Amino acid sequence: MTVAELVAMLELDVKKIAVEKDLEIVNQDRFSATVIDEGSRIEIVHFIGGG
Repeated sequence: MTVAELVAMLELDVKKIAVEKDLEIVNQDRFSATVIDEGSRIEIVHFIGGG
């Protein structure tokens, strides 16, 4: 599975998230090329505006 596939499966808006794989930030233009390997650690941060 790639980061892009995971984001699509979770129905997340790519404009409002940041993804980290194994402690490194994945640029959005690399989501399709970044494969999530068994044992990879993924963190997704969802930005929420407010005031």
